[in-house]
Amino acid sequence: MSSIEHAADRGDKKELRKEHPSGWLYLTQHDAIPILVDALLDLPPNREFNKTEFADHAGVTRQTVGNYTDLLIEVELIEEVPDTSPRRYRLTDSTVVRELFELNSALNSVGRE
Repeated sequence: MSSIEHAADRGDKKELRKEHPSGWLYLTQHDAIPILVDALLDLPPNREFNKTEFADHAGVTRQTVGNYTDLLIEVELIEEVPDTSPRRYRLTDSTVVRELFELNSALNSVGRE
C-alpha cells in the first residue's frame, strides 16, 4: 500500500470516528471542555455555583460556560440545583463524575510512585 493509500485510509478512519464518537471524543471535541472539566475537578465537594462563578473559577468567559452548560448536564457532569435564581449548578453524584475523579487521581499519581 502506498503512502497516499495509507493517508486516505487514516482519513477514512478519522471520519468514521467522528461519525460514531466514543463518549470521550464526544465530550472533548469541544475546545473549552478540557478547561471546564479541569475546573470542575478543582471544586470543593458539594459546591454550588452559577455560570458567572464557574466562569471566574475556570478562567473563561460566562458565554463559554453558557455554551457548554447543556453538554455538561447531558453527560452527567453537572446538574441544576432546583428552585434557584439565578440558576445554580453542582457536580452530579454520578458514575461519570466518580470515574472522572478516579481517572484524574490515577493520572496525577503517575510518576510519583
